Amino acid sequence: MSRTENLSLKIGAKMLLKPLSVELESNQLHLILGPNGAGKSTFINVLSGLARKTAGNVEIWGHNIDVEMRMARSSIGVVPQELNLDPFFTPFEAVELQAGLYGVPRSERRTDEILKSVRLIDHKHAYARALSGGMRRRLLVAKAMAHSPPVLVLDEPTAGVDVELRRQLWDTIRELNRSGTTVMLTTHYLEEAEELCDQIAIINKGRVVACEPTRKLVQRLDRKDVHLTLRELPAEIPQSLQRFETNLEPPDTIRIRFAPSKTPMPEVLAAV
Repeated sequence: MSRTENLSLKIGAKMLLKPLSVELESNQLHLILGPNGAGKSTFINVLSGLARKTAGNVEIWGHNIDVEMRMARSSIGVVPQELNLDPFFTPFEAVELQAGLYGVPRSERRTDEILKSVRLIDHKHAYARALSGGMRRRLLVAKAMAHSPPVLVLDEPTAGVDVELRRQLWDTIRELNRSGTTVMLTTHYLEEAEELCDQIAIINKGRVVACEPTRKLVQRLDRKDVHLTLRELPAEIPQSLQRFETNLEPPDTIRIRFAPSKTPMPEVLAAV
């Protein structure tokens, strides 16, 4: 298990992280959700040792980042938002170098296995500059896995990418999680939260405002709106829709609001 207790970070007079406590269960897929500037990347920088916390306790895979710094940092792999690849290295060379930086002996390196898991084995000897955007993103994941960390953190890996690439990255993340890696993902896309993760922590203005299993959190948000755009609005709400919370919104929209826990979507569509 990895966890933070009352973690805070202050720079000058500005509090970037307010007392923040989060637990990451082993072998699960966790998501840190929040708007841009909420503190997600700052939180990751503290976990990975790129930023020095002001107060609190942080453990990565049971290792305190202050007391067992080397063990804590070797237990985590981080995939940054930016593409920080050397264009003259091949995927094989990039992963080999990363493993060497972490002191992994040559006999214990799993470079081919890692490249195969992110579907880059057929391009292992191509220069990074010749790879597509999706391949470069997957190469970042491979580099983060070079030293076989039990915890993998991806900082908004799908920001600014197209739908197809996003799906490819989702598949890669799921495969890594199924293989036993604890994954933490930051994003501001609600779709990723529902699609991928076992647990969601919501950060806003440097503070955790919710941290619950995904199913439980989604159930709390028990409201959906259906908007119907018509060529012409009826004079009054149709009889079949009056049992819902229905409003006419000129010039051309009917809005139906309902609770999914009480009314399934097919029932609403049948009434429409």
